Amino acid sequence: MGSLDSKIEKYLTTEEVARRYRTAASTVRYWRHIGYIPAGVKRGRRVLYDPAVLDRWDAEQAENEAA
Repeated sequence: MGSLDSKIEKYLTTEEVARRYRTAASTVRYWRHIGYIPAGVKRGRRVLYDPAVLDRWDAEQAENEAA
């Protein structure tokens, strides 16, 4: 079993999610507030996002746009 640090390392910070979607961190925080993106996991003062959950959400968004 890996250490806690290695498990947390897989998660993305708000800033990393902003880079992924080519937007500002404040926009990601707003999206989270209004429920537009999948909820992150709060760890202390940080919100972390699972990349696998974001990948699934991206696929769902692409399907909805194609429909």
